[in-house]
Amino acid sequence: MNILILCTGNSCRSQMAHGFLQSLDPGINVYSAGTRPARQVNRLAVEVMAEAGIDISHHIPTDVSRYRNDPWDYVVTVCSHADRNCPAFAGNVGKRLHIGFDDPSEAQGSPEYIYQEFRRVRDEIKQAFTSLYFDEIAPRLHPAGSDSGQEATDSSTPHSR
Repeated sequence: MNILILCTGNSCRSQMAHGFLQSLDPGINVYSAGTRPARQVNRLAVEVMAEAGIDISHHIPTDVSRYRNDPWDYVVTVCSHADRNCPAFAGNVGKRLHIGFDDPSEAQGSPEYIYQEFRRVRDEIKQAFTSLYFDEIAPRLHPAGSDSGQEATDSSTPHSR
């Protein structure tokens, strides 16, 4: 199962979604990318994910062009800009979804308020991607009546990160 999560900068929302989804099933191939990737993952995104027990400090923002020709079971956009500007993929895309979230990096106010916004968006991402996994992805991986535990779809992996 190959899943690509897109947003504009690939520094915050898509990285958090990547971390949560991968934590739910280390056997699936989760990647994230941006239409205009930042130089590094947002420090506050790394901190609030660490609070949730997930380390994304090693993640690196990546340009979506790197993945355009790869096969994807899911391509999920997490911001409206990426949804509007999602490139055409030459590779096979099974399902394209948009699950939008506010951009916590645009929050203004006290440091406490900004940190709380990162936590709020983190929690929304966790809930949405946990639901996506258990409602859609897991049933495809382990169809009812299947004892094999094998993936129900092609498991070819996009080129290395």
